[in-house]
Amino acid sequence: MNTIIKIKDLYKIYNETAAEVRAVDGVTLDFQQGEFTAIVGPSGSGKTTLLNLIGGLDTPTSGSIEIDGKDISALSEKQITDFRLRNIGFIFQAYNLIPVLTAKENVSFVMELQGKPSAETEQRALELLQAVGLEGREDSRPAKLSGGQQQRVAVARALASKPKFILADEPTANLDSKSAENLLDIMERLNREENITFIFSTHDPRIMAKAKRIIRLEDGKITSIESNS
Repeated sequence: MNTIIKIKDLYKIYNETAAEVRAVDGVTLDFQQGEFTAIVGPSGSGKTTLLNLIGGLDTPTSGSIEIDGKDISALSEKQITDFRLRNIGFIFQAYNLIPVLTAKENVSFVMELQGKPSAETEQRALELLQAVGLEGREDSRPAKLSGGQQQRVAVARALASKPKFILADEPTANLDSKSAENLLDIMERLNREENITFIFSTHDPRIMAKAKRIIRLEDGKITSIESNS
């Protein structure tokens, strides 16, 4: 299998007043192309911090994160911004859609930032919205969509740039159970049929049940790694 992420001796340490907080404490870990993996643990275990470090949204105190052989911790702020745009898809708990844009425009936005031609951008946005079950809602703004529908737009947007992998931080946390199940089915199908890599930070037992690998964190350290058959 193709290793796309290599993490070695990763630390993220915050100094709060007299106390030192090790949000990520010496993590060494690899991810393969096509994974459907959940990073789990109690609140404060470091799972969101780890996800943010992998995504270049935060900078490690020490250690390295290599994505396809490139150490992203060594990149400048401008370089990491461009790298994220072209290589990493994000799905956030709060959806993070642009309220004044339609579903189609939200999905197109990333491709426009990449400089893709408008005809190609529109066609791919429509195809992705169809793939996540939103055909007919392309011109709806976020306020006119349910939470589950907004998160489907976020999935389509994450896929738009054809990223190497997708990081999903508590993607089902704000959804009712039916919407969460529908969203998970879509992501699992995309993983299975298109070999798209998903890495989740989650408390949701439904994600854990579908994950092929579960990485458990506590106090910033890996306590176990389990494989689901």
